[in-house]
Amino acid sequence: MAMTQLDTVLDLNTLEQYISAIGAGTLLKSVVLFEQLMPEYVGSLVKASEASDKDTLCAEAHKFKGAAGSVGLKRIQQLAQHLQHGEEASWEQEHQSWLSTIVEHAEGDLQQLKLFLEAKS
Repeated sequence: MAMTQLDTVLDLNTLEQYISAIGAGTLLKSVVLFEQLMPEYVGSLVKASEASDKDTLCAEAHKFKGAAGSVGLKRIQQLAQHLQHGEEASWEQEHQSWLSTIVEHAEGDLQQLKLFLEAKS
């Protein structure tokens, strides 16, 4: 993947800072933990959406945003950022699109992150 494309998926600046501070191998351990938790995070978002439970959807998106950001998943973090703000004017029209994009890209983005860190190890 070209670096410009990778920059839309990963927070390269933050990842480089983490790598220089704790090392790619240590960061990769955190990513593996996130990988184990990700199906639960995404499942909670989908379940709340299917139940039309806006408050829970926004709360779960907030948690997922923090978790995704902590491992450098930029695109997922940004989508969850939008999804958590149910008070925004565009939320009603856009939230399904944001959620669909998260579901569509979460696994692939995570794999790109793992490949990036493995290459740095």
